[in-house]
Amino acid sequence: MADIADGAQVEVQGSGSKPYILKNTGGVYSCSCPAWRNQSIAIERRTCKHLRRVRGDAAEDARCGAAATAVKPTRARPQGAEADGEGGAEEKAPPLLLAHPWENDVDLTDWWMSEKLDGVRAYWDGKRFWSRLGNEFFAPDWFTAGLPDFPLDGELFGGRKRFQRTVSVVRRQDRSPDWKELAFVVFDAPAVAGAFEDRLEHCRKWLEDAKPTYARWHEHGRCQGTEHLREELARVEGLGGEGLMLRKPGSKYEVGRSHTLLKVKSFKDDEAVVVGHVAGAGRHKGRLGALEVELRNGKRFNVGTGFSDAERAAPPALGTLITFRYQELSNDGVPRFPSYVGVRIDAPAFPVKAKAKR
Repeated sequence: MADIADGAQVEVQGSGSKPYILKNTGGVYSCSCPAWRNQSIAIERRTCKHLRRVRGDAAEDARCGAAATAVKPTRARPQGAEADGEGGAEEKAPPLLLAHPWENDVDLTDWWMSEKLDGVRAYWDGKRFWSRLGNEFFAPDWFTAGLPDFPLDGELFGGRKRFQRTVSVVRRQDRSPDWKELAFVVFDAPAVAGAFEDRLEHCRKWLEDAKPTYARWHEHGRCQGTEHLREELARVEGLGGEGLMLRKPGSKYEVGRSHTLLKVKSFKDDEAVVVGHVAGAGRHKGRLGALEVELRNGKRFNVGTGFSDAERAAPPALGTLITFRYQELSNDGVPRFPSYVGVRIDAPAFPVKAKAKR
């Protein structure tokens, strides 16, 4: 069977008068047909009869992880962990600890402080990487060489201000050499008994002894009070970092959102689903001007800043979940000064509401 080269596209005649366009963008295959567009799963996991016609069933099954999903092992929860109370996470999702935002209501003195990495959350189960949603990340063997046979919680990180590039590498399913741009930064060992300090030391010792080329432990320091916290936040954000994470001393690894893990940022962020493309004007004529997006509560608005020229030329498809930053909500509940961050692949999409007819 033929394949579609990276960056190329082919036309396939469907039942209508116009052909469907099949593309390969960084290892992510897409089709312009309704069957591909209307699937409620991540775009890198979608397939359709037109892609199968061009690439073959075997290639599409391998790309979409059909075989891997069928035999995916059940991963045991850490000792003492309970189910995520946030809407019932699917059984396949890894048992991850999730953070709450800091609301200036907790004294963080003596808490463990680290930079909030602007990457992709990844759970190493001892053999493979899994996303927060339970989808496999297809890392090359040389990338995972030296990692332990016990679970690790961390971030696939390509550097500050490189979130979208990191996503484009991680979502590929061809074990690309581009993984050389990333590192697996470890900040916990969920299955290791004991307090956070014990687990962090376990991570540090293993990684310093094994010396895996593409993994390292994430450094933490004690917070000395609110003034220290704000100084460190300003320093990290000044370097292009996303913010800070604060971990309560002596805390256990819990599954789901916990107030023992807090995130601190100057800007707020949220997710929205792309429901439309607004044509550009002026220097953006002929490409994207803004994304029309919808929040979980049905509020719709446009996101028109934060895009690179390449992203304006090939914007996220309709139905894609994106992350954006903003300053505050208006009186109508609409984010003010929203700025595009990138496509979100480690959080579940949500159904959009039908737009009312006028």
